[in-house]
Amino acid sequence: MVAPVSAPTEPDLTFLRRCVTLAREALDAGDEPFGSLIVDAAGDVRFADRNRVSGGDHTRHPEFAVARWAAKNLTEQQRASSVVYTSGEHCPMCSAAHAWVGLGRIVYAASAAQLAQWRAEWGLAQGPVATLAINQVAPDVPVSGPAPELADELRELHARSAGVWTE
Repeated sequence: MVAPVSAPTEPDLTFLRRCVTLAREALDAGDEPFGSLIVDAAGDVRFADRNRVSGGDHTRHPEFAVARWAAKNLTEQQRASSVVYTSGEHCPMCSAAHAWVGLGRIVYAASAAQLAQWRAEWGLAQGPVATLAINQVAPDVPVSGPAPELADELRELHARSAGVWTE
């Protein structure tokens, strides 16, 4: 059975906006625009990161960094009760890491399908990994997303990253 996908709540949007800020920081630093954070059951941000693939290591996604940090720093119960917020839906690698570490709910601003559609509209090739929804890789993880309120801003960041943005 696959966990149902729900819409992000109003409180979720506050954390998603921080993820978009991290994505912008990544882009400004020469990286792809992705940002993520993990929030504990009390609502405190425990760890935040941005994409760091520009050095050639394409596994340096912030969602993967969140999973590794959580595995090292949180108990099993703390991981399960946490929420991971991210500007873009997890790729298959990050979805698997999330599930293996036993993290809780994922909330994303833009879906993998949206990003794939944008790239196709811009005439760009898709990445080397299949575009899969989180629950196709990690079926038991509760998921919320996308957040339509943030779609235009994220589309602009990804367009700038791809070199197709004209102001």
